[in-house]
Amino acid sequence: MLGPIFNRELLTIPRRERHYVTRAAYLGALLILSVTAYLATMGWFGGATLGDMARFGPLLFQILTFVQLALFLFFSALAAASAVAQEKDRRTFVLLLMTDMRNYEIVVGKLLGSLLPIATLILATVPLLTSLLLLGGVGLSQVIEAVLIVTATSLAAGSLGGLMGLWRERTFQSLALTVLVLVLYLCLVRGLALFGLQSAQVYLDPFLALARSQHPNADDAGFGAAYGFTAVMLGWTVLLNGWGMVRLRVWNPSGEPIMQREKPAEEMDKDAVVEADKEKQKARATAHAAPGRVRHVEGNPILWREVATRAYGRRPLLVKLAYAVVVLLIGFFVLVPLVQLPPEVLGWFPPQMQDGLARLFQGRQPGSFEAAYGLVPIGVLSLLLVAAQATTAITTERDTGALDLLLVTDLSPREFIFGKLGGICYNTKEYLLPPLILAVAYAFLRGGLLATPPANHPELRATMNLTSLLCIVGASVVLLAFAMVLGIHVALRTQNSRLAVIHTLSTIFFLSVGTLVCMALILINRRFEYQWGSFIFFLVAGIGGLWWVLNRERPSTALLWASIFCPLAVLYTVMTILVAKPGSTESADPVLPFLVVGGAFGFTVAAMLVPLLSEFDVAMGRTSGGAD
Repeated sequence: MLGPIFNRELLTIPRRERHYVTRAAYLGALLILSVTAYLATMGWFGGATLGDMARFGPLLFQILTFVQLALFLFFSALAAASAVAQEKDRRTFVLLLMTDMRNYEIVVGKLLGSLLPIATLILATVPLLTSLLLLGGVGLSQVIEAVLIVTATSLAAGSLGGLMGLWRERTFQSLALTVLVLVLYLCLVRGLALFGLQSAQVYLDPFLALARSQHPNADDAGFGAAYGFTAVMLGWTVLLNGWGMVRLRVWNPSGEPIMQREKPAEEMDKDAVVEADKEKQKARATAHAAPGRVRHVEGNPILWREVATRAYGRRPLLVKLAYAVVVLLIGFFVLVPLVQLPPEVLGWFPPQMQDGLARLFQGRQPGSFEAAYGLVPIGVLSLLLVAAQATTAITTERDTGALDLLLVTDLSPREFIFGKLGGICYNTKEYLLPPLILAVAYAFLRGGLLATPPANHPELRATMNLTSLLCIVGASVVLLAFAMVLGIHVALRTQNSRLAVIHTLSTIFFLSVGTLVCMALILINRRFEYQWGSFIFFLVAGIGGLWWVLNRERPSTALLWASIFCPLAVLYTVMTILVAKPGSTESADPVLPFLVVGGAFGFTVAAMLVPLLSEFDVAMGRTSGGAD
């Protein structure tokens, strides 16, 4: 009933080796996360009573479900978007449109086929969540509601990704718009609180719906939050997929010229044939590769093409506009509480917004790491967009056959690699600057940056803020450079474009989310000796995953050390910020963490660039390894 596309995915996915590896790794990570949470709350030798286990059950249930929701919200959307975008890059999507398949078979088949791995992981998590019933404090209805929320969220996010893939003709635009629309949706839903619509938020925000199902309110009546949210998400799924079916053959194929068939020669008189031949010869004499005026290439031809042509689609401004809206919304909600506004400003807004704005303008207590509320989401979003741009800069060239044409030219590896990096910097300048600008804004606002000076030495605030500003800006530049080079490195070493995109974005995502999870676990209990065993496992897993992405195809000693240094540097920085002074919210001097992070990721950038330049001909097939 769902068509041949879904049937093919249903038959081939279980045969892939990575299907079993992914499922085992996912469940193993959740198990280790459970052990870490237990050690963080109970300790190594704490005699847990029945009451302690009943209090631990809801905590573990909350950690597992929120981690699961964040993962599937992100990967469901990107999996569906990349499934359609890959077909377009390979120019096989037009072949699907030429078959006798109906629109719903193509749209729904690609959606459900891309979400099959996600569905298997959700089903594999159900026994783990059900086993928490034995600890107490968790009801069966809560498990059912959590599974419904995660499943409905995955369907809606996948439908959004599939719609963006059908709409846009470039992989980067599909992936970027998918991520940005997701973040924009969450920002707008959270903004409903300004209008006094907190009750509606529960049915629109997956995280709020999950929190409400885990902490039910006795005043809730009628339709439960989980079931109401599931109904709303199913409605979004139907609307998004329905719109994709209606516009499928309007949006696709895009950019294909319509050729006018010429009349046969016998249907034309002799004078018309002679005149047509003259026009053709004249057109051939004056024709060139692209229509329009001739443009002269200057300097590096790769960089010139990236800067002076539409190398990343006809409407890149749409992605940049969406990113600007997201940055403005996040900046408003994180910076306004730090600004002391006069009370008469509230009179400018409608009465229904004044209460919400009053709560927002009250501000937070100083010393609560204010910079993290803005720098973390905007920084992670910028890293994801830059990494996606870098990866698709290579995969799109390969899938369209343009990379083969570049290889027969006399371009040197240095021109190709640095030309691509320069073009990525130019095309992503709107994503590179906001984290740096936000860091400068925090340096001059109340609360300062991450490093809060001692209360008995207020004169040190300016010096500490300036030091923290320089360290954060420097670390941001290094991490953004790491995302760029990582995208090119993985794309050149991975022939499957979809896997290249997934590996790159997964590396950035897990470095970010894994760091946040470690921070949350440390904050549960600041005594690190209770958690060192589990954190060692997380380090080994992070090192192994990074090694797999960087070093699997062609092993390198430098890349092996880079895979070890980066997770260690991230963990050291997190512990320095959070537990440098136990019992307080003050962090240590930011210079040493900056040197550690900058050194580790800077070394990784160099370790990836060296083989990109020295082994370029071998990797691209110009020469063979034995001939060197």
